[in-house]
Amino acid sequence: MIDPKLSLAISVQSNKGVYALLLGSGVSRSAQIPTGREIIWDLIGKLAKLEGGDCEPDRAAWYKDKYEEYPDYSKLLSQVVYSASERRELLRPYFEPTEEEQEEGLKLSTEAHQAIANLVESGYIRVIITTNFDRLLENALGNKGRAPIVINTEEIAKSALPLITHPTGCIIVKVNGDYLDPQTKNTADELKKYPEPIERLLDRIFDEFGLIVCGWSGDSDIALRAALKRCSNHRYTTYWTDIREPKGEAGNLISLRQGKFIHIKNADRFFGELADNVFALEEYSKPHPLDSPVLAYRVKKYLRDDRCDIRLHDLMHQEVEELYAELSDEEKFPVCGISNNGHKDEFRRHVKHYEYITKPVLAMMITGCRWGKKLHEDHWIHCLERIANPSGKRNGIPVSTNLRLYPALLLLYGGGIISIATENYELFSALLNKPKVRSVHGEDVPLVKSLYTESVIEKESTQKWLPGMEHERKPVFSNYLYKILREPLKDFLPQDTRYQKCFDRFEYLFALVNTSLEDDAYGPIGCFAFRHKNEHREVSIMQEIGDEASVLGDNWPLLKAGLFKGDVKEFNSAKQKFDKHINDFIRRGGNF
Repeated sequence: MIDPKLSLAISVQSNKGVYALLLGSGVSRSAQIPTGREIIWDLIGKLAKLEGGDCEPDRAAWYKDKYEEYPDYSKLLSQVVYSASERRELLRPYFEPTEEEQEEGLKLSTEAHQAIANLVESGYIRVIITTNFDRLLENALGNKGRAPIVINTEEIAKSALPLITHPTGCIIVKVNGDYLDPQTKNTADELKKYPEPIERLLDRIFDEFGLIVCGWSGDSDIALRAALKRCSNHRYTTYWTDIREPKGEAGNLISLRQGKFIHIKNADRFFGELADNVFALEEYSKPHPLDSPVLAYRVKKYLRDDRCDIRLHDLMHQEVEELYAELSDEEKFPVCGISNNGHKDEFRRHVKHYEYITKPVLAMMITGCRWGKKLHEDHWIHCLERIANPSGKRNGIPVSTNLRLYPALLLLYGGGIISIATENYELFSALLNKPKVRSVHGEDVPLVKSLYTESVIEKESTQKWLPGMEHERKPVFSNYLYKILREPLKDFLPQDTRYQKCFDRFEYLFALVNTSLEDDAYGPIGCFAFRHKNEHREVSIMQEIGDEASVLGDNWPLLKAGLFKGDVKEFNSAKQKFDKHINDFIRRGGNF
């Protein structure tokens, strides 16, 4: 039987905007927001302290014995403080974090709230019903730049009905009010019936939307139960999630609505997995950029005919500028959108989207570097230089700012690997040294000094956020690039062993050139180092390249192309320095 979690993800992804959420206190549990019952027990403890009594171990029994009635949330509040303003101030500490709680991550938006915000941002969820008083969901949406319409009073509900059909809006219906709202509903009597505008709004939502229930027991909130029971139309499925099999009222509602039960460990895990699955399906469902092979064909055609130089220029210019414009769009790729302590799903979405929009230009770059001549070199150099210098602010959070260079890194690897495969070392040298990148200090520096794996994603812990790399050993990003570039280079390098050799040769030479340009730095360690350590039968790329230089000396094609200042001594110095760096790393127990 198919896991209902997977069915839910498929339904949400394929029916964008037709599922509403019904959330209870369980969604805010990991933030340590207290439930109404827990607030009652705390207030009873304070009363007992003032009365000089001992309310343990049964606070409800102590209260009943003392005041001759069972403790009721609203009645207890009304007897402790007399005005709505006093009640708000009394409740505020239960819902808003102190500085110490903020440092500990308490009473802040949880993984569940953030995952829901991601689904809202992408248009998958537009309507949320909640019994919670807290504002964690509103805060999570606010961090995404999404200001929801919050309906927590009869007056707001009167004008809210058209909002639920709005294609981009999001509404949150707080059926019991907000902790700062003087009309908050708490008692059984208050929860028996909602104002007419709220009732009509709920009727329409339950009639027109599918439903995902999480963190709500169904035991209290009598009017909410009644609204669910009134709805006889079940055009979309109801998915009811809980940590245990629902019984009582919840079980009855699932049966009545012909719903599906999903067993979950907690709300954070459930919504995190739901968002991951939905976005994975979104990526899978995206059409392959069909223009990539067409563009590659046109590049190849124009390269064959010298009369098509202008057409080739115009084609490259058009596609490169379209990619540049998208990369420079700070609404799509905000430079402060991801932090070093940010969220893996958002990081992955950025990475996959970068890969998707870069595919057409990458196909053109690989084709051009394979079949082009010296006179076409400027096209590929301009392409790299343009994409490696996206416009916009440069003072964002490092992960977000540097990740914008990922498309340029893909283009450099694609063009560099194919130039290595064809032994076109003049082009290889040109790709590394001729494009200039504007540094944060406003200086123009060679591409090779500014564009490499660690300059795009610095931390290994962040590199492990890359899809499928969670348990990857070093070098994480290099291994990821090796997998990602296999497909676009397959037509040119169909044999896996040949592809591996060209990939490793590119990365090792790239690292040596980088090392030769810096007195106190080393080039990036790539897959070649892992294979150097573990290959016992075959000659590694590191040894193979060293042997070539020894045999050919200054006549080695790489030196004649201008790399290492054309001097074999310069090459040997860089190689000795970098190889020692790798071997020292391995001896120190480097994680390969």
